[in-house]
Amino acid sequence: MTGTLPPKPPARPDRVSLWRYLQLFRQDILSAQPQRLYRAWMAEFRTPFFRSFMCNDPDLVDLVLRHRPDDFPKSNRVGEGLRPLLGNSVFVTNGELWKRQRRIIDPAFEGGRMRDTFPAMWDAAVAAVERLAPLATGTPVEIEAQTSHAAADVIFRTLFSIPIEHQVAGQVFHEFREHQRTQPVLNLGAFLPLPRWMPRFHRRRTKQTAKVIRQLITQLTAERMQAIEMGCAPDDLATKIMTTADPVTGDRFDTEEMVDQVAIFFLAGHETSASALAWALYLLAMHPDWQDRVAAEATQEIEPEKAYFSTLSKLRVTRDVFREALRLYPPVPMMVRQAACPEHFRDRDVPKGSQIVLSPWHLHRQERLWDRPDEFDPARFATENGKACLRSAYIPFSAGQRVCPGAGFAMAEGPIILAMLLRAYRFELVPDRPAMPVAHLTVRGKDGIWLKLTPR
Repeated sequence: MTGTLPPKPPARPDRVSLWRYLQLFRQDILSAQPQRLYRAWMAEFRTPFFRSFMCNDPDLVDLVLRHRPDDFPKSNRVGEGLRPLLGNSVFVTNGELWKRQRRIIDPAFEGGRMRDTFPAMWDAAVAAVERLAPLATGTPVEIEAQTSHAAADVIFRTLFSIPIEHQVAGQVFHEFREHQRTQPVLNLGAFLPLPRWMPRFHRRRTKQTAKVIRQLITQLTAERMQAIEMGCAPDDLATKIMTTADPVTGDRFDTEEMVDQVAIFFLAGHETSASALAWALYLLAMHPDWQDRVAAEATQEIEPEKAYFSTLSKLRVTRDVFREALRLYPPVPMMVRQAACPEHFRDRDVPKGSQIVLSPWHLHRQERLWDRPDEFDPARFATENGKACLRSAYIPFSAGQRVCPGAGFAMAEGPIILAMLLRAYRFELVPDRPAMPVAHLTVRGKDGIWLKLTPR
């Protein structure tokens, strides 16, 4: 094992001007935060426009996410830059609309459905291995682009029963990468409390790529609705969601609503999985001993050409590696809620309307909770400290009623793709291209994540 710690962004000085903070925030959400947040139970930030409170106390996190979630709805600022793409998807809604959406969506991701979708995940993992074969020459490869491709393939295979090579799927993937480059989350409405009537001034390219993506998804959705009406639709996630009626109202999603939900499934399921897989591979390249353990487990437990769902339960080392990658590099580094009424947290008054920031990035590295928080150690989850923190200070998929509906999906997809890749290839660092995490919407490599791979 190498003695080098996994890369971590530098923290800003404790006191900076508002202008400097906004500059840092635009460059990277994580570098805009002070070092003290890795030890603080709670921190308050004031600007001329709003007050925010970051909560790293597990009891406060539980209060906001699990015990009183309706009193802390998702902040509208989170979705300001994403609305051209996501519309009124489950990611940005609140209240009764959100609850209705979850009642329709959740049955598609229940435990029994995982077994049905596993063959599609397996096929995507096999395709990823094959796609990397021409690149396994020992020359540097930007691995985030490859994990993005694999994660998008999983989404399309499980959602619409089509591979990434399908013409429409390929177009969506291409346009989505263009959409990411416009940095849609960095919208004026994320920084200022704009009135609803005021235009949000989205970048022209942001609106263009969002429009194209939604048109392509509309095409897939309309074709699926027609197949459902004709009785010839495949039994995949899209069919399950589109045929599920709200048990309270009896309503189903119409085309526009389904397009909103597919957009967030692609954004959340593709972007977050791609990030987690890329960082897991980078961490394993840093720690060849753990890489060899994953490869040995994969070789022993995976039977070629046979997609057994039971294989997942046997990939214990791989699962812990993926879990540790999610701890060190949670794809969504911060979640923002809003106080619906005045609160009193840790002897401080929290006014109504305050932004409540929950940071998986800082909670997962909380120095008062985790042993050796900045080290990569998948074995920590077998220790008492690791088990305790897993229960109280580990929220890569959020928690409570707003937990990501695809959390179980991700914990199946990630380990199986990771195991299949490590079974086929050895990954090594590129000495002159170290990775540095930055965060806008998700945690990615500032200049990509570069690795060398060779066949095993």
